[in-house]
Amino acid sequence: MKWRDRINSHYILNIFAQWRKSVSLGNKGTYNYINSFIVLRESEPIFKYLGDMAQNENEDRAVDSGFEFEQHVDDEQKKLEQQKSTRLLEEEETSVEKVFKHLLVPSWKNQLTFRAFVVSFFLSILFSFIVMKLNLTTGIIPSLNVSAGLLGFFFVKTWTKFLEKSDLLKQPFTRQENTVIQTCVVASSGIAFSGGFGSYLFGMSEHVANQSSDTSDFKDPKLGWIIAFLFVVSFLGLFSVVPLRKIMVIDFKLTYPSGTATALLINSLHTPQGAKLAKKQVKLLGKFFSLSFLWGFFQWFYTASDGCGFQAFPSLGLKAYDNRFFFDFSALYIGVGMICPYIVNISVLLGGILSWGIMWPLIKTREGHWYKAGLGDGSLEGIQGYRVFIAIAIILGDGLYNFVKVLTHTLFSLFNQIRNKQRANALPVAHQDSSSSPELSYDDQRRKQLFLKDQIATWFAVGGYVAIAAISTATLPHIFPQLKWYYVLVIYLIAPTLAFCNAYGSGLTDWSLASTYGKLAIFTIGAWAGASHGGVLASLAACGVMMNIVSTASDLMQDFKTGYLTLASPRSMFVSQIIGTAMGCVISPCVFWIFYKAFPDLGTHKSQYPAPNAIVFRNMAILGVQGFGSLPDNCLLICYIFFGAAIGINLIKDLVGKVGRFIPLPMAMAIPFYLGPYFAIDMCVGSFILFVWEKLNKAKADAFAPAVASGLICGDGIWTLPASILAIAGIKPPICMKFLSRATNNRVDVFLGN
Repeated sequence: MKWRDRINSHYILNIFAQWRKSVSLGNKGTYNYINSFIVLRESEPIFKYLGDMAQNENEDRAVDSGFEFEQHVDDEQKKLEQQKSTRLLEEEETSVEKVFKHLLVPSWKNQLTFRAFVVSFFLSILFSFIVMKLNLTTGIIPSLNVSAGLLGFFFVKTWTKFLEKSDLLKQPFTRQENTVIQTCVVASSGIAFSGGFGSYLFGMSEHVANQSSDTSDFKDPKLGWIIAFLFVVSFLGLFSVVPLRKIMVIDFKLTYPSGTATALLINSLHTPQGAKLAKKQVKLLGKFFSLSFLWGFFQWFYTASDGCGFQAFPSLGLKAYDNRFFFDFSALYIGVGMICPYIVNISVLLGGILSWGIMWPLIKTREGHWYKAGLGDGSLEGIQGYRVFIAIAIILGDGLYNFVKVLTHTLFSLFNQIRNKQRANALPVAHQDSSSSPELSYDDQRRKQLFLKDQIATWFAVGGYVAIAAISTATLPHIFPQLKWYYVLVIYLIAPTLAFCNAYGSGLTDWSLASTYGKLAIFTIGAWAGASHGGVLASLAACGVMMNIVSTASDLMQDFKTGYLTLASPRSMFVSQIIGTAMGCVISPCVFWIFYKAFPDLGTHKSQYPAPNAIVFRNMAILGVQGFGSLPDNCLLICYIFFGAAIGINLIKDLVGKVGRFIPLPMAMAIPFYLGPYFAIDMCVGSFILFVWEKLNKAKADAFAPAVASGLICGDGIWTLPASILAIAGIKPPICMKFLSRATNNRVDVFLGN
């Protein structure tokens, strides 16, 4: 479940809103510049006076009223001139690009600097560890754009200052270079999600297969084939939408909220006022990074075996702990809670209360009636089957509703865009000028001019897609013999259409449906292949192909929007995306391999890293191939109820208007059905901290909360690296801190006394 495309561009906008309030009105230029990030104004229409209104009047009346008429014309002309001058003045005050007018925009080659890619490489490693840990724990991935933007700015700014003092600086640090770093880091760390290390790819392993009803069809992870697989499937999405960049960004003027928010951040960082605030934010981020890292190190000393340490602290009582209600002192999920909107955190907590507080205790009372007694807590034929398949039902219901909703919205909007075109041809192509439109502002003229300057030839994009598709179609059956070449060919024939729909939909709603398209491939290819021809593995591999295409396509269009608003060349964006994707195809498998070798219980429901989406995706594949025959009694009926409830809740949210923002999100509620609500408590603690901070000082909370949250996430995430190295080296913590009931403790004392 990919939350990072929806969470949390509004925090960035809050930062700018606060800057707008905090800047002195006396500093007119800076205030108006910051103001321009918040208020997007359309130019006021200039009404033209029509002088023929008295044409049909009689001559005598015209003579008698001539003086009044001429005076009226003069007044109208003065009014028009005043409106025009007011409009020009407003444009001058709110213009972003006029602030940077004195700075030369580097050529697209000069935007791709060596230092940018060095910084991107190290940040990619950092964020890949963070995304991987989130993938393997809950699957909730918040937006890390703030962290990437701030850290990229900080590191390169430090680099350039050092070179400047040494008289070695040859090229100043520009916002275009900052955009290249942002693009490269997001592309690289995005592979940690779309690569399926916490979902479809790890779901192929024997480890996960042993926890499902089909244990025969598996493929264990190996570094070689994983890297090869990612290289042949991760670049197709980039080539599939390149010819549409002008249509999406200029002609259709799609918003792409995350891309726009990132551009606002980057533009602001390169102003004097923004640089000062960025310096404070990075300093605060560094403090909480250190605290989070040291806290992770401190906790490690008390985790000598399973069930030990602060993460096993029964803070709400032992009975609640047995049902996974406890606070596990995770700095990472406190930070995630500070970034995620309140409704997401509340939804996750409500889902945990509904499942682990009410449903599972009730279903356990039916042991021996609905399912066989003594199957254990991890059997899919027992209580675990209800947990997994009801969660799948909610996810599919929510995904289906949003898929239909976004697709319908996309098609209607696309139809309206085409119908309203003031041109002969319905769809513009890459080398044609946009249709005549109302007078463009200086910013729009400047951005459009530079965005269209460095073209990416359509033949290059089409040829690249065909060539990579041909290589991939020939290669994938060798990696997955169950995935026949004609399955792959069919996917590649329909993938550009789905990539366009996903890119267009994310431009409207900021919601990427990559995982939903992947699930669609699971059921389609799984049913086509069948159980006797390795349908489970074939469907999971097809899911990976589809997810990589549609995910990278929407990410690239977000980056094109960011580049458009920061005057970064489309060519530099495309090259940076390719380099970042190539980095991710190597970095993400290596990071996953560290987890895989360091934690032998990876993927089990009692593990520190349960990889919940892996078992969910595998069981979806089994359902697609085998049907519903293996489900426990009444499980299918309950799944139908929750599937319908997920659709109904989403429908009500959309129908009731503003009140709908208080209704929980079914997708978020489904996550703790399998995992338990312990991480939801951490996230709600983060929300509570943010809520209190906003009540005490909203200005500081808006400006610095994302930096604090990013520091907590980064520190805890990067601690995973030394913890994994210690585990691989066989170095175990010296202490086990475990909590026992009084009766159990008495028995232990008696045993030790003997």
